[in-house]
Amino acid sequence: MLPGEDTVNPILNTHRHPRPPDAEDADERSALEASLKDYLERRLRDSEDLDGDFGRDLAGTTVRFTLGGGKRMRPLLAWWGWLAGGGAPSGETARAARQACAAVELVQTCALVHDDVMDGSPTRRGRPSVHAAHALEHERDGHVGDSRRYGEALAVLVGDLALVWADDMLNEALPGVPEPVRARAVWRDLRTEIMAGQFLDVRAQARRERSEEAALRVDLLKTASYSVERPLHLGAAMAGADPAAVGALRGYGRDVGIAFQLRDDLLGVYGDSSRTGKPVGEDIREGKCTLLLVIGTRLARERGDDAALRLLDRIGLPGEDVDPAEAADALDRLGARDLVGARCRELAERGRAHLEGLDAPAHVLEGLGGLASRIARDRV
Repeated sequence: MLPGEDTVNPILNTHRHPRPPDAEDADERSALEASLKDYLERRLRDSEDLDGDFGRDLAGTTVRFTLGGGKRMRPLLAWWGWLAGGGAPSGETARAARQACAAVELVQTCALVHDDVMDGSPTRRGRPSVHAAHALEHERDGHVGDSRRYGEALAVLVGDLALVWADDMLNEALPGVPEPVRARAVWRDLRTEIMAGQFLDVRAQARRERSEEAALRVDLLKTASYSVERPLHLGAAMAGADPAAVGALRGYGRDVGIAFQLRDDLLGVYGDSSRTGKPVGEDIREGKCTLLLVIGTRLARERGDDAALRLLDRIGLPGEDVDPAEAADALDRLGARDLVGARCRELAERGRAHLEGLDAPAHVLEGLGGLASRIARDRV
């Protein structure tokens, strides 16, 4: 057990319950999890030596959040990129590569914690988000000042610390892989692209943009890049993969990554909050520029459905409180839900086509193909 797990902010003490995967998949996830846990335990001990409160409260939250949820999809994809690029499956080189792949999970921690602050999301993974949990802690302990600002300040620091540790974890591992320079270039692009995606998402919401180009650009940079394309690219680059393999993996990653986000958008409107861990309808309340809303608005205009158009045009306006269920019904009736689902399936199938001819271990090809298939057949 990590120090402080049962004493500091019990709201943030969480436990992973991943979906049962195939045996080889499970072994790889377990090895990546062990590498991540080992590194974080070392950093937590260093943090507690630096300052007890810092270690227990801030570093402890970072560690618990990172280890307390998620399926380790991004580190696993990076590992599959390593294997597809010709990397060794075992030995000292593999151990270094595994640590580098696991570092991607800390980028995910930064993205989720900061995203929740920017969106004002009260929950994450079915529990209070980091900023909400610390705001409650502020109130419970009778601290002075504004509890909301305190919670948001600590959450910003948690996300920052996660990104710092991600860099440290990667840089510690890279001397042990064949192509550290190539890997660092990919890592640099991954970090910048996720910031660009977050920026475009915030700006599109503020401008109330309703273009397909804007929605897909956010999907590519905010999700597809760091969730699928760049993890695969990172692993392949570390191993010294040839251009054809890199091209196939990146092509797969872009298409499947965007499909992954489109599916997530549908779940955000039509899903089950107990499954997603987030309130249903949050994107509608916030006025997010999603492909679902863009297509729905266009269809309402093309068909002269004035009632639906007035409803959808109110989304994101200051002072307007659009009922997410009413908006969801309108988007469904217009056919936007079906069209986005079809686009999702088309992208997933196109992504899988990039794998044809890729020389990679059988279980890697099966895993990548299976991910695309699940997205394609999962109707929301």
